[in-house]
Amino acid sequence: MLLCEKRIIKCGNRVFELGTRTFVMGILNATPDSFSDGEQFLNINSALKRAESMLQAGVDVIDIGGESTRPFAPVVSLQEELARILPIVKALIYQGIGNLSIDTRNAATAKACLEEGASWINDVSAFSHDKKMLEAARNADVVVLMHSKGSPQEMQRGHIVYDDVVAEIAAHLKNRVAYAVKNGFEAKRLLVDPGIGFGKMLAHNLELIKNLHRFQGIGAGVLCGLSRKAFLGELTGVVEAGERDNGTLGALAWAAGAGADIVRVHNVKAALEALKVIDALKYSGE
Repeated sequence: MLLCEKRIIKCGNRVFELGTRTFVMGILNATPDSFSDGEQFLNINSALKRAESMLQAGVDVIDIGGESTRPFAPVVSLQEELARILPIVKALIYQGIGNLSIDTRNAATAKACLEEGASWINDVSAFSHDKKMLEAARNADVVVLMHSKGSPQEMQRGHIVYDDVVAEIAAHLKNRVAYAVKNGFEAKRLLVDPGIGFGKMLAHNLELIKNLHRFQGIGAGVLCGLSRKAFLGELTGVVEAGERDNGTLGALAWAAGAGADIVRVHNVKAALEALKVIDALKYSGE
């Protein structure tokens, strides 16, 4: 893909031209055990208020998940995952809100949510967990393919080793994009995510964030999820994940400058305010 070409993706009735600013994906976890905000949005009313606050702040995409993929998280049944997120999707679609992404590894969940009107699928397994996802996600406006070194139950166990973390993960994502294209997906509908914190140590995460530009050209663009993650706690000494927004903004500033087209965050308002400054510097004079 030539980066001089316009890179335009859709999310429901919204159209994003990548490379004109840094777009924001807001996190809505309908889970009891997510590392940062578990149990906060299990009730549909609280979930809808969360979505409304993100929309008022100016969020571009709302990413709804019903299964935590934090390290060592237990597996959730398909029935439970759907019970958590489908009512939220239906309620938002009923309100005319279609800029919805579904954070799932499971084809049945993806299919049900897309049929209700969701627009994106965010697959942390990059089409490797559920082979039926290829067909289930075929009508999505965009699919996010993320790198993860193993399942959530095993990805942070033991000593994690890469010879060249950036090159290896870039090669993996190229292979997953090629696999998707071979099976009927257009590269311009695929975003890649290096998977910060998913089977990586602190040094790996830092190297990936510093070199996000090396993931450009693999798909339509690069998504980076670094919000409140454990590596920020290692750097800052902030133990509680929900208190890591300051560290998140520091990492976000570098990520936006290094090649991230979209950032996935918990605190949408703070991220958007920071990005107004970052993007003014990044894109000034172009």
